[in-house]
Amino acid sequence: MRFPTLCLVVSMAAASPVLAQAPADDVAAINTTLDQLHQFASRPDGDAYFGLFTPSARFIGTDATERWSLAQFRAYAMPYFSQGKGWTYHPRERVVSILPIDCRCVASFDERLDNAAYGETRGSGVLVRTADGWKIDQYVLSFAVPNDVAKAVVAVIAAPPAGEAP
Repeated sequence: MRFPTLCLVVSMAAASPVLAQAPADDVAAINTTLDQLHQFASRPDGDAYFGLFTPSARFIGTDATERWSLAQFRAYAMPYFSQGKGWTYHPRERVVSILPIDCRCVASFDERLDNAAYGETRGSGVLVRTADGWKIDQYVLSFAVPNDVAKAVVAVIAAPPAGEAP
């Protein structure tokens, strides 16, 4: 039931000319939050990193099994952070849209990122304005697959794991 409602909000947002006129200070604050996300992951500073998310946040990773609540993602990542290991993504470009609802308290974004191991990736998600500023409610990390190799990539993903019968 929630999916059609979400599609309606996104469709309304995409059609609205108000999105291009988001207050500059809100966009700057959202960009700061997202820039800090990448900085804290790279340092690594787990407490600061996870402080940028809402308590109900979700992180959706590149693997189909990676749909984590904030608690699950924290449990996965904190052992790496505590060993001084993080991950570095360099934002190349970003688009931020504040949804045209009365509160002006929900924003979406998409960004192109560079990573030494994965090359170009994409991040997208949703932020909400809270009493403590803009917080990430959902972050989705994905690989950008060129259209001319998409069928080959899909074939690899669809193939049974090594040692299993088709």
